[in-house]
Amino acid sequence: MPKAKTHSGAAKRFKKTSAGYKHKHANRSHILTKMSQKRKRNLRGTTIMGVSDAPLIQRMLRD
Repeated sequence: MPKAKTHSGAAKRFKKTSAGYKHKHANRSHILTKMSQKRKRNLRGTTIMGVSDAPLIQRMLRD
């Protein structure tokens, strides 16, 4: 039986923590001039992934 490979794209985007899976916000790369300061400020930093998405990420990362 071969080993299950980690999804390399998911490995770059998610990190496992004690609280769940950490990820960065989307829509923060370009065309930011039309976006309000409040929206850009709220997209900063990282957050914990939702509980319903955790099994999908867990399967991709093979944790």
